[in-house]
Amino acid sequence: MNPDGIPSPPAQWRSFNIGAWIRDLGADWFTLNLTINAYALFILLGIAVALVLTNRRLVARGAEPWVVLDIALWAVPFGILGGRLYHVATHPADYFYEGAEFVRIFYVWEGGLAIFGAIILGGVGAVIGARLSGIRFLSFADALAPGLLLAQGIGRMGNYFNQELFGSPTDLPWGLIIDRPNAAIPVGLPESTLFHPAFAYELLWNVVGALVLIWAGKQFSLQWGRIFGLYLVWYGIGRAFLETIRLDPAELILGIRVNIWGAFAAIVLGVIIVVAQARRHPGAEPGVYLKGKAWIDESALESQDDYFVVDDDAYDVDSSVVVKSPATSQGKPNA
Repeated sequence: MNPDGIPSPPAQWRSFNIGAWIRDLGADWFTLNLTINAYALFILLGIAVALVLTNRRLVARGAEPWVVLDIALWAVPFGILGGRLYHVATHPADYFYEGAEFVRIFYVWEGGLAIFGAIILGGVGAVIGARLSGIRFLSFADALAPGLLLAQGIGRMGNYFNQELFGSPTDLPWGLIIDRPNAAIPVGLPESTLFHPAFAYELLWNVVGALVLIWAGKQFSLQWGRIFGLYLVWYGIGRAFLETIRLDPAELILGIRVNIWGAFAAIVLGVIIVVAQARRHPGAEPGVYLKGKAWIDESALESQDDYFVVDDDAYDVDSSVVVKSPATSQGKPNA
């Protein structure tokens, strides 16, 4: 094995038996074995980071704190389902062959969540969740975009622990050491061969992309889904390049890996969103809430006047919302 490359985590680090760890601490009465996979941990960590950042961005625009959780209850399960279905559909040879165990289709912890599938069905879930929460979907998508890039980058660390989705051979000093046997390694390569750490490239690309999206959103006052459109362009460009160096088997369409086609589609769609929304909505959004769904922060109503009049233009409602002060009213504003 080449000592100069980046070592991959040992196989035993791919999962952790929490039950055994608890018993090692002296709790012999705890007999339940709970196994947590590193891949799943990084997926969950990425989701958590995305939720925290998205919440901060939505609240900054006047949304109720943590309304993002109401949307995530729909978007996350839909996204995981979409990611898995897309992966299985684009890697049929891994799941449909003589003697195959059909149940392995559901073994998400083994790896295999396609980002493009997660975006498609996760978007459907987000539309449902946003609608039920009274949030404009495009406002949510813009708030989510930087965090989504970070979540995808963090999730790639799970591929590192699973020793999968690495790139072609390289002699660069940051080449990745992959344990043998590994079905993705071409036959005949020397044991000392190093490979491009594609997971690290995508992680770095996504972190830079998240910073670019945040900067561009502020610099150019991007709203109406244009930050999300820029996200599609940024991720599509990076993914198209990374697919050209990956060694894992993939379905081909006209001799091109299916995920490169997906990346091209993301770029085109992103450009269409940015251009079309700039023409359709040259001004600022009236708010993050749908018409008539405005949330009012009661703690911010500090005046002692008998009535407070909330500007309907700020919340995009049909008429002014009149809220009585706590000193003179027993009722609460309809949120």
